[in-house]
Amino acid sequence: MSRLPHALVAVAVLALALTGCASTDAAPAATTDATDRALESQTLSVYAAASLSGAFDDLADLFEQTNPAVAVQVTYDGSSTLATQIAAGAPADVFASADQKNLQRLGEQGLTGPGTLFAGNTLRIAVAPGNPLQIESLKDLARPGVITVLCAAQVPCGAASAALLANAGVTVTPASEEQNVSAVVTKVAGGEADAGLVYATDIVANPGRIAGVTPAGADAVVGQYPIAVVEGSPHAVAAQAFVDLVLSPAGQALLAARGFLAP
Repeated sequence: MSRLPHALVAVAVLALALTGCASTDAAPAATTDATDRALESQTLSVYAAASLSGAFDDLADLFEQTNPAVAVQVTYDGSSTLATQIAAGAPADVFASADQKNLQRLGEQGLTGPGTLFAGNTLRIAVAPGNPLQIESLKDLARPGVITVLCAAQVPCGAASAALLANAGVTVTPASEEQNVSAVVTKVAGGEADAGLVYATDIVANPGRIAGVTPAGADAVVGQYPIAVVEGSPHAVAAQAFVDLVLSPAGQALLAARGFLAP
C-alpha cells in the first residue's frame, strides 16, 4: 500500500485522536470494548470501487497505523462487479460503492447493513498530457477520428457518463466499454484512446499520465459513494471501526486530499 505523506498522517491521526476522545467521553465502556476487539490480530477485507484506489490505500494505511494488529486487504473493481461477487459469497467485510444502486441491491438481499454516504465525485474528460487533439467539450468526443472509451453502462462511471452526455445532447459511439474507470484511465494513458470520461479524482491520481478537461454540466452529475459493513462478517467490529474511520474528520481529510467531494 502507498505510504501517506508525514504531514497528512499527522493531521489525520490528530483528527482521529480527537474523534476518539469525543466518543470515549460519550460511551467509555462500549468504546473500550470495541477498540479491544478491533485490535485483535485479523485481516480485514474491504471491497471498494476502482475510483477509490488511492484514497482507500491511504485509509487502510492510517487504519493499520492506529490498529497495528489488523491487516487491511483492499480489493478494487467496478462497483457492479464487486456487488456481484459479494452476492455470490465473496469474503468481504466492508463494501464501498461508487453509487447507491449497487449497495442498495445488496441491502435488499440482506447482505449489507445500512449504507452511509461518505464522498462525492464528478466527471472529467481524460486526454493525453498537453491535450494534443485540443479536446475541449463533450461534442469533441464525437468528432471523426477521435477514439473515445467509456465505462460500461452497468458501472457507476458509465451510468454517470450516459447522464452527462444525454444532458448535453451528445451521442458518442465508444471504441470500447470498460468494466471499471481504471481501465478507461489505462487506455487513455497508454495511447490506446484519445479521450475518455473518468472521475475528477482519477485526474488527481494520475499526474503526468493523463490531463483533465472539465465539461459543461459536470457539476450537475455528482456520483454519491456509500459504505456499509457486510452482514455476517466475522470481523464486524473491525469492519465498523474502518467505516467509522472513513466517516471521521481524519478520513474525510484524506478523501478531500485525493479530490473527493464531501457527501
